[in-house]
Amino acid sequence: MGAVANGLVVLVALEHVWFLVLEMFLWTKPVGLRTFRQTEEKARASAALAANQGLYNGFLAAGLVWGLLAREPAHAFAIKLFFLTCVAIAGIFGSLTVSRRILVVQAVPAALALALLSLSRG
Repeated sequence: MGAVANGLVVLVALEHVWFLVLEMFLWTKPVGLRTFRQTEEKARASAALAANQGLYNGFLAAGLVWGLLAREPAHAFAIKLFFLTCVAIAGIFGSLTVSRRILVVQAVPAALALALLSLSRG
């Protein structure tokens, strides 16, 4: 169960690395415009905000990787618990304020990882 939980943590971390790339580097490019369903004009006007948001997503990914690399089990558990909770809360907030898709893309994977992490701890 622990390996599956860590696999989901990796997935969530990779998602947030991808969000960083989308928001910091591809926001005004065709893939960013399609992903976030916006016009080029709107994307250009909000590019600085998106880059800031992307940076925060990178911090979430870094925290999850830190949790995966931590050697002491209790410490690793606490780090992953904290960062997955942050991701889940951000996903819930985003689904309420921006798009319901965020619930499925961000909050659900984090919640599943949290559940498996908790079950694997016993």
